[in-house]
Amino acid sequence: MQAGKKPVVVVGSINIDLVVRAERIPVEGETVQGRDFQIHPGGKGANQAVAVGRLGYPVAMIGRIGDDAFGEQLREHLAGAGVDISAVAVSPGTSGVAVIVVSDNGENSIVITPGANAHVSTTDIDANLELIRSAGVVLAQLEIPILTVLHLARICAREKVPLILDPAPAQELPAELFEIVEWFTPNETEAAFFTGNADAESSSTMAQFLMGKGIKGVLLKLGSRGVYIATRAHVAEQLPPFAVKAVDTTAAGDAFNGAFATGLMMNLTPVESARFAAAAAAVSVTRPGAQPSMPSIAEVEQMLHSATGSSDS
Repeated sequence: MQAGKKPVVVVGSINIDLVVRAERIPVEGETVQGRDFQIHPGGKGANQAVAVGRLGYPVAMIGRIGDDAFGEQLREHLAGAGVDISAVAVSPGTSGVAVIVVSDNGENSIVITPGANAHVSTTDIDANLELIRSAGVVLAQLEIPILTVLHLARICAREKVPLILDPAPAQELPAELFEIVEWFTPNETEAAFFTGNADAESSSTMAQFLMGKGIKGVLLKLGSRGVYIATRAHVAEQLPPFAVKAVDTTAAGDAFNGAFATGLMMNLTPVESARFAAAAAAVSVTRPGAQPSMPSIAEVEQMLHSATGSSDS
């Protein structure tokens, strides 16, 4: 850890990604011909930790890997990206695995087997209480047990450490969790799930509904439509997208979350942090893979400065 900087602490999944590229994603019952197969480190938690590490900011990971052949590979990759892995534990059995199909237009379809991620428990949180206390911000997702996420949220609230929750994959959440999350960062599909309205009139409507549950701040990741940010402190702004050609959208949301947390720790305002994060996500979709696509801070700054109207970034 860099002296004098509160780290970003990520609590979540660590996966190996098995990635197939094909002309299109198959529909139910259909077989399509794949053109390419690659193995990448992934998992929403690990992706977000690597996103922070690649940006050069101190970051630590709390999670679990299996004692299989992939486990050590996953540890080495996290450490190589600058992530503190001292709180990454080993469980008997397999590491988490994601099978990903990526189409020619950059869209993806993903099936996840939790493996060791299913064993990330409240005990892991309690064992790393001092690390959580030391954090400037904590990032979490929903690829580990929900009871563990709720326990983490309660500790963050008690210790007054802001928690950013990426609610993916979408699932029913305890009402208490909404009330103690600082930032809630769904994409369009997830936002529709949590609002119960796939045909919401506007991003503002969805954000206001979510804040009505108790959330302090909402970031709606809208893909090609940019980002909508809203807070109880009367921030409400639509940020335009960056014009890029998408090669692979896998982990774009993770790039966003890691960069948003980093922006906050760099003392950017929430709106500035969201724009910084959108630039990071835009860079990430221009190249394949999850963690391999995470940009450096120089690449994010170049994206910001090359975009129209970025002079005030």
